[in-house]
Amino acid sequence: MIRLARFVPATVAIAVAVSGCGLFSSKDPRTLPAQLRTFKPTVNLKVMWRASVGKAEGFTFTPAMIDKRVYATGADGKLTAFDAASGRQLWRVEAAKRVSGGVGAVNDRVVVGTQKGELLTFDTNGKLLWKTELGAEILAPVTADAGTMVVRTADGHLLGLNVEDGKRKWNYQRVTPTLALRSSAPATVTRGAIFSGFPSGVVTALELSTGRVGWESTIAAPRGATELERIADVSSEPVVDGDQICAAAYQGRVGCLDIANGKSVWSRDISSSAGIAVDDKYLYVSEESGAVEALDKKTGASVWKQKRLTNRRLGTPLAYGNVVLVGDGFGFIHALSKEDGSFAGRVATDGSALSSPPQAENGVVLFQTANGGLYAVQVQ
Repeated sequence: MIRLARFVPATVAIAVAVSGCGLFSSKDPRTLPAQLRTFKPTVNLKVMWRASVGKAEGFTFTPAMIDKRVYATGADGKLTAFDAASGRQLWRVEAAKRVSGGVGAVNDRVVVGTQKGELLTFDTNGKLLWKTELGAEILAPVTADAGTMVVRTADGHLLGLNVEDGKRKWNYQRVTPTLALRSSAPATVTRGAIFSGFPSGVVTALELSTGRVGWESTIAAPRGATELERIADVSSEPVVDGDQICAAAYQGRVGCLDIANGKSVWSRDISSSAGIAVDDKYLYVSEESGAVEALDKKTGASVWKQKRLTNRRLGTPLAYGNVVLVGDGFGFIHALSKEDGSFAGRVATDGSALSSPPQAENGVVLFQTANGGLYAVQVQ
């Protein structure tokens, strides 16, 4: 489901659930999820281990891995560490009463954010190192490089903090429109720069050390007569690919920009709130309709399109080996052939949505479900 937030002057957000390209109706056959068809698998998706980490309760949580340990949490604030190879629980601590964002992995630190705007930083043994008040709900995992931690808050701020003690280095803010998607996407940090998507179809490049703006570019301009129609937010994480950065906008476009100056390289009219993945040849996008499409990443030309997942509320795709992995809103993980988009494998989880981006580490792919299931999957 798409989650919207209406912002008022006091920055109080009222969440509204909608789906795809409009309000969901179980009576409208056009919005019913596609039935899964049988096929002959060409890869085996094997669940190596699974664990329970607490329900998401409307938030989106992403597991993280540091030095062969997996860290995960749910809305109840229990932060848990697992052995990545076996899934054995190593420790569990009470992070906070109500966690809304995470998990961020920063060198040898584990970071979560709360609904009340607290950022909590732990060491890899679960000891609280420091916490700081940021004043607004934290929905996205933090990212970091070169001693600077980058935090995104729900009211449109990007903040640079000192990794060692949480002291603020800089603060960047864009004006948030009255109605916007609730985004749990982190900023992308690389090459001494930060790239982040915002409402109204904007992608921004900032200098990591100072927060100074390098460029701002509109990948998809809002259009339409109503507030709902004019939502064109970049609500997923931008992806750096060589000398370009690519992003997707809900009710907007998918495209790539020149990383140096933000000028458009190409764009396509495709709506996506879930996001994209790239490999050495293609860009893969989970469309709002439920299709997965492969595009030539140099030109944007369509290579193939898998339409048999219509209205299944797809999550962020992951290009992995010879397949594209994508979870859906009903607890299934699908493997699609990179060659033609045909179904190559499938595995069921706990029946709840797989909305958090999958994380590939050390030969396994980590998926986390809305009901709090953590799955380590191997593609064989």
